[in-house]
Amino acid sequence: MEAFVRVKGVAVPLAASNIDTDVIMPKQFLKGIDRSGLDRGLFYHLRFDEQGKPRPEFILNRPQWQGAAFLIAGANFGCGSSREHAVWGLMQYGIRAIIAESFAGIFFDNCARNGLLAIELGEPDVRRLQDLAGLPGDNVLTIDLDSQTVCGRTWRSVSRSRQYARTPCSRGLMPLARRLS
Repeated sequence: MEAFVRVKGVAVPLAASNIDTDVIMPKQFLKGIDRSGLDRGLFYHLRFDEQGKPRPEFILNRPQWQGAAFLIAGANFGCGSSREHAVWGLMQYGIRAIIAESFAGIFFDNCARNGLLAIELGEPDVRRLQDLAGLPGDNVLTIDLDSQTVCGRTWRSVSRSRQYARTPCSRGLMPLARRLS
């Protein structure tokens, strides 16, 4: 697993709250004896129709969000059953970090155990990041743990006030957001 110190990549806004692990990784993808192929199952019923064809309206199927490294989600991301497969599928798909208002406790712990960075920020910061990630020209972020910043092409931080983000990294509570430049 590659260490997460500074990662730059495409961010995808998933503004819905309460996205549960059954949506992230449907049960039919839990049958394998190994972890292979879980990227195919990620958000399967949102990404694909009944015939298995990609749904062009789903954001992960749109060209400007291909190769996403970050998800900007709503509150209570990863609720529902304790499917570690959901975390494995996100990682196999290429997701390196999820920023959300909150995470279900077991999902958050599964992220920590498996090396997927989960960052909780306040609603105003998450909404701002979702708005920016929704613009194809502004959907590339850099998350830098050393400088404790989230940066985009046209902006440098996520909040006017100092926030503390709960993360599963060894730093515990870390000041992530800096003053707007």
